[in-house]
Amino acid sequence: MAYNCLVYKTKSPMNKDLMRQIMADHKTMYLNRALVCRDFPLETAVNYCFVGIRRAGKSYLIYQQIQNLLENDVTLNQIVYINFEDERLLEISAQELNMILEIGLEYAGEGKLPYLFFDEIQNVPGWEKFARRVADMKYRVSITGSNSKMLSREIASTLGGRFMIVQVFPYSFAEYLTANGKEDIAAAAGGTLSTPQTAELSSLYDQYVKFGAFPELVEIKNKRDYLNSVYQTIYLGDVIARNKITNEFAVRLILKKIAEAVMNPLSFSRLCNILKSAGAAIGKQTVINYVGHMIDSYMIFAVQNYAAKLVDKESSPKYYFMDTGLLGLALVNPDCAQLENLLAIELLRRYGKEEVFYFERNVEIDFYIPSKKLAIQASYSVLDNPDTLKRECSAFAKLRKFLPDARCFIVTNSEEATLAQDGYDIQVVPMRKFLLEK
Repeated sequence: MAYNCLVYKTKSPMNKDLMRQIMADHKTMYLNRALVCRDFPLETAVNYCFVGIRRAGKSYLIYQQIQNLLENDVTLNQIVYINFEDERLLEISAQELNMILEIGLEYAGEGKLPYLFFDEIQNVPGWEKFARRVADMKYRVSITGSNSKMLSREIASTLGGRFMIVQVFPYSFAEYLTANGKEDIAAAAGGTLSTPQTAELSSLYDQYVKFGAFPELVEIKNKRDYLNSVYQTIYLGDVIARNKITNEFAVRLILKKIAEAVMNPLSFSRLCNILKSAGAAIGKQTVINYVGHMIDSYMIFAVQNYAAKLVDKESSPKYYFMDTGLLGLALVNPDCAQLENLLAIELLRRYGKEEVFYFERNVEIDFYIPSKKLAIQASYSVLDNPDTLKRECSAFAKLRKFLPDARCFIVTNSEEATLAQDGYDIQVVPMRKFLLEK
């Protein structure tokens, strides 16, 4: 027993004094920090699990919760915030998490309970049992994570419905305008804008599409270098290192091909053939695993074919990046791809993963939302291109033979019109207007 105890201490030197120091250091992350209030109606009586791609603003939602508590007579001593990305916590075990609760109770004082906030808690193996226990003990708990394995069937079963799951995206366009100090434009976008406001809206929209919407990017001048840093962090950390992948070249090539194939279905067999032709042949199951790791990291997401059989839904989806800035890093001429990718993100934000599809059965429709009977094509320019206009109108005509109640939209870069067809209309909407619709 003495030998086992010695090994335990050697592996994990965590003690209360070090934990108190870490908690004190982490207070600077949320105190006196200017925040752009995100469009998430958070309740004080709910435990939250915030998930999403790195740098999307999950931590800021925690800071927002903390500031709301402090403004409503909760004392600073009752706030317990830990960021498990801290290198001093690399060796902490699930058994040692209770130390945080003990210190929190000491600080909160007699008769009071601490409020618990755990950032990137998925770094601690077995964290979910601790999270469930403190939730069962009626503590208010919020946690964040950058890996969708946090929501696996096993972990979801352990958490047992005690946490409300919130997927956090990078800024919406309205949030982006607010972060840039243009709340007036966001508020007035549904009406008539002045000429200067229209010019500002156009400029900010172009930046939003080109560089994406990570919240920290608003204050950064060298945006491309920042995006490269985020890309490398997710690629090397959340995909390669976390999953112990040794064939880095194959992963890099898969990501490149997914970027180039945005707007088109991409099967695992096709990816296998691409890798083989590049001299990086790997098995189909390995390709499936690698793509799964990319989805787990929230770097990409898949949209399935609404009209396909079940096996084809899984094997030949369309892939999109969770941020258009990350997609732009991989493409030379990204305008059309970024437009469709941005539309995919916005639809995912509005309707959720289970409601966003594409439609392909003798006709190709970029997006279909079955609960809204909403069919949408993404086209950079359609009114000035007769061939493109004819193709899009023909696609909707074919679709309505399958789905006669479908409402038809074309989202463009800047064009707007209503096209009267045989018994129905096609609404042509500029992306910036579509993004600001309530």
